[in-house]
Amino acid sequence: MRIPRFTKVLAALFGLGWTVVATGADAGTLWSTKVRPLFDVHCVKCHGPIEQKSGLELDTPESVLKGGDEGAVVIPGDAAKSRLYQYLAVGADPHMPPKKQLSDADQAIVREWIEAMAAPARQESASVAKPRTFGSIPEAVDTLLAEGWIARGLQPAAPLDDQLWCRRVYLDLVGRIPSPEEIDAFVALPAEERRRSLVDRLLGSEAHVVRMRELWDVFLMGRPKRENHEDRRKQNGWWGFLEEAFRKNRPWNETVRDLLVARGDAPESKGASWFLYERRNEHQAMAEAVAPVVYGTRIDCAQCHDHPLAREIKQAHYWGLVAAFNRSKNIDGGNQVAESAVGGFINFTNLRKESQPAIVTLLNGRVVSEERPAAGAKEEDADDRYVDPKAKPRVPKFSRRAAFAEAATQDNPLLARAFVNRTWAVLFGRGLVHPVDEMNARNAPSHPELLDWLAADFARSGHDVRRFVRGLVLSRAYSLARGTGPAEAFASALERPLTAEQLARSWRVAAGVAPDDDTLRRATTSALPDVLPREYNATFQQAQYLAHAPALAELLKPEGSGTVPRLAAMKEPTARVQEAFRRTYGRQADADELAAALALADGADTSAGASSRDLLWALMTSAEFLTMP
Repeated sequence: MRIPRFTKVLAALFGLGWTVVATGADAGTLWSTKVRPLFDVHCVKCHGPIEQKSGLELDTPESVLKGGDEGAVVIPGDAAKSRLYQYLAVGADPHMPPKKQLSDADQAIVREWIEAMAAPARQESASVAKPRTFGSIPEAVDTLLAEGWIARGLQPAAPLDDQLWCRRVYLDLVGRIPSPEEIDAFVALPAEERRRSLVDRLLGSEAHVVRMRELWDVFLMGRPKRENHEDRRKQNGWWGFLEEAFRKNRPWNETVRDLLVARGDAPESKGASWFLYERRNEHQAMAEAVAPVVYGTRIDCAQCHDHPLAREIKQAHYWGLVAAFNRSKNIDGGNQVAESAVGGFINFTNLRKESQPAIVTLLNGRVVSEERPAAGAKEEDADDRYVDPKAKPRVPKFSRRAAFAEAATQDNPLLARAFVNRTWAVLFGRGLVHPVDEMNARNAPSHPELLDWLAADFARSGHDVRRFVRGLVLSRAYSLARGTGPAEAFASALERPLTAEQLARSWRVAAGVAPDDDTLRRATTSALPDVLPREYNATFQQAQYLAHAPALAELLKPEGSGTVPRLAAMKEPTARVQEAFRRTYGRQADADELAAALALADGADTSAGASSRDLLWALMTSAEFLTMP
């Protein structure tokens, strides 16, 4: 077989062997990217897990092929003879969906999928099908991604140069751009050790601790809804709990266990109870916040019935998770969450109007066993039900929260998968499963073997957070430049907007002052609150903030010290422009940029200080500055 030239390029680029994988029409990809989203909107309500009109289910390829009461609805490879496609046409009788006409483009998607089903499914080579061993995280990432590119016929983007890679890793690990002096110091290191040396130094820094706390505060709690919520999280030890966990590189499962148990009875768990406390005794809110952490998926849609799209998520899972926390109650005047030793036995009503007991049942199949009182029996609370009756708060001898926490953080592969997927999304712009909080049967991983290997390796490592982050950023795939191609292939870096914290700090670095400042950070997080949005959409309010932010104006005053006065003092306009580019972008202006900047300065009837301020403001609010390199 003739080997395409790009496979040799990949082999040369990554220093790997290559494996040829059969390509062709891929019905599986068409299903997951085009057909299933279409059916979810127009078909699954009547033909899915909840209702199966005419005995037909359209939520999985297998159920489509199975057909309904009247037999097959699809003939693989022949859309024209497939009733599923025929019924979409204008004037069809019966017509699907009822009372709505799909567009020609939507019909074409269904036709393309049915035609593609005639081709054999893409087969992995024998070596890929077997579980494999890799010596490191970078080796696993680079090998498995490269095989995916070959299978898709993709050419990976070129790697970043050292200066841009340095900028990217500073932003990801410590939440700011490097100064020109820091870039120069990095480049001066021996080539064979400079990247590892920088990564290890940044991972061991206090700035990295704060960066990780900022991310996980939002992932676990959301952006503060009120102005004083942030202060309360800090004052009640929540920030300190997260920071100490990342500072000591505590195993992730231990950190999660502490926030689920919510005791604060050991130095390392102090402040963990705020995770539940801030939910203000709303047990459903607690359950909905916990699910993405321990399962990797939201379960909100299973409150009133089994999940309408993800068959494995049952109504019993939702109410069982609520039951895990419904003995909890905030203690006034502090941040402690008490737990009763009795009560909290609830029932829920399914769609058949039947009452079912809520039993703590995890998505991984484990059940927290607990004897329920007999019907009509009244439980009596008593001191002998608690470890220490005089303690405040008292701890039950059987703690439902602790029993759930143990089941959720020990031998639960979903916990590792959830952390791995979200951290991958932070560093690569998109999860191996997308969206990151919908890791269920509806959303297949883009690289199943890679996700399986990374999750298993993370668990084997003892849930070592720092080791995992280090492995990802030292992979060659992390160093790729931006480019075109399907986002889920990771053959190039995806466009990633900076978080508010990254932006505020980076503005201060570019302005030549210390990176941390609460006033600018708070103003920026209020205007730009998103972290890992499913889809990034800029707003008018954000544009207004970037154009008129008082805190940014204060930062760029021509008086005093900092970059603007330094630029204003430079006599040579070309040198002034180049220094502004170096301070903001870490590079020199090209000929066109230089000409445009000089023309702007020549046409402005302002002082050198004002024109320097305006140039720096323009660079610091540009698309290049607002996104990851």
